[in-house]
Parts: sequence; C-alpha cells; structure tokens
Amino acid sequence: MPSLLFWFFSLLMLIGGIAVVAFKNPVSCALSMVASFVGLAGLFIGLNAYFTGIIQILVYAGAIMVLFLFIIMLLDLKVETGRKPKLGAVAAGFVLVIAFAIQLIGVLSSSPDKELPKLDLAAGAAHYQDLSPKIANTLSVDQKLPDVHIIGQTLFTGYNLPLQILGVLLLVATVGVVVLSKRQTN
Repeated sequence: MPSLLFWFFSLLMLIGGIAVVAFKNPVSCALSMVASFVGLAGLFIGLNAYFTGIIQILVYAGAIMVLFLFIIMLLDLKVETGRKPKLGAVAAGFVLVIAFAIQLIGVLSSSPDKELPKLDLAAGAAHYQDLSPKIANTLSVDQKLPDVHIIGQTLFTGYNLPLQILGVLLLVATVGVVVLSKRQTN
C-alpha cells in the first residue's frame, strides 16, 4: 500500500473515531462511525486482507450501522444537552493519551525492521488437512491460503450455534426498540 493511501485511511479512521465522541447528535455520531469503518476497511485492503476489508464494509458500515440508524430514528433521540466537564476527568483523559503516545513511541522505536519469514505452504497444507482435504488441496495447488474457505468452515461448523443466537438477539433487540418507541406516555 502506498504511504499516501495509508495516511489517508488512517486519518479518516481517526477523525471518524474522534467525531463519534465529539458530536452531540446521535445521527452524526453514527455516520462518523461509518467513516471510521470505511477507513479501517481501506487499511485492511491495503494489507491484502480483501475479505476482511469487504466484510468490514458490508457488515459493519452497511448492516450494523443501518440497524443503529433505524433504532436511533425509532427512538427519536434529541441532541444531548451539554454538561460542564469536570477537571479531574479531563486531566485523566490527557494523562491516558500521553501515556499511550509514550508507549506507542517506545514500541515503534524498538521494533526491528526485519522482513517476516516466508510462509511455509507445505506445513500449512498438512495443518489444514485435519479441517478439510478440499482446503488442503486448494492450498497446495494455488500456493496461497484460502482464508475465505477457512473462515466459512470454522464459522459454520464450530460457531454455528453462537452465530444463530446472535441473530436472534439482534432480532429481539430490534423488536424491543419498536415496542418501547410505540409505548405511549401518560
């Protein structure tokens, strides 16, 4: 990934994240989160993790944020009234930011500039032979990791029940919001 694109997507993600916290309007916060998700997806695509980047756009920026906006619109949330910030909370926030920046500079300055070792495809094929012979054959023929197949097989074999429970929970939460928003106040 060219360095200019890296900085663009990084700044887009950081500015979107800051705007989520800074804006008072819930709709503006949700749209800022979409901008942050798009920046993160751009970074994933720059790392050649195309599947993760596209899923980031489709699932998070698409489906989840539409759900958030739908719930925000149903609840008819107003702009939050401002409170005077407490000096202790602001000081603690600045101390945490400075501590994080010092730690980040320390880690980045001590990291060696070495290249990663080459991927051992033969060992990968032997490892994935337990999962599925089809995946192992794909690995040995194409000379690349079939990440989409591995993610799909793992998700729908090992985590099928939690995935279905999560879908039901999202449905129940949406129905609950509709019921709460339709309740009349006396």
